[in-house]
Amino acid sequence: MLRFFQNKLSFIFESLKTFTYICYMEFKEAKNKFVQTWGALGSQWGINKTMAQIHALLMVSNEAVSMEEVMEELQISRGNASMNLRALMDWGIVYKEYKAGERREFFTAEKDLDELAVKIARERSKREIKPALKILKEVSSIQSNNTAEETQFIEQTTKLYDFVLKADNVLDKITEYKDNWLTKLVVKFMK
Repeated sequence: MLRFFQNKLSFIFESLKTFTYICYMEFKEAKNKFVQTWGALGSQWGINKTMAQIHALLMVSNEAVSMEEVMEELQISRGNASMNLRALMDWGIVYKEYKAGERREFFTAEKDLDELAVKIARERSKREIKPALKILKEVSSIQSNNTAEETQFIEQTTKLYDFVLKADNVLDKITEYKDNWLTKLVVKFMK
């Protein structure tokens, strides 16, 4: 009889181990799929795939991750990890953390999605829209000899400048929502 219970307990224990293994694999596969997909989307958003993958990994991690763990998880070099972590910190969406007794640096991503969107919008405006506005302002301010071609060029680039400036101003207003009660109300209704 004792042998019978031992066999049953052994079977139950092995079943639980198998079930735990399957659940673990499902999590690892889901996490990997998310990281890979976020990386692919990143290239469509104008950042490189590895940068987006690192961001995804940090965003879904429940604790700070070391550079070595990033390298191992994504199978990338130290230089690649370092360069992309630095870029993500420059964007203000990844932070360096220190752990007592550890010499390694650890990293974590902004978890608040509203704050993440605001930081990305501000950074893209600074890196992309503001330089474009500067160039549009320069090229639309040329001296014209009143030829049809020059007049068309100035009119069109001025219209484009005005449009991009309005879009940038709207983006600025939206990203200031934390300080603006009206925008907070609009965002609340959108949720």
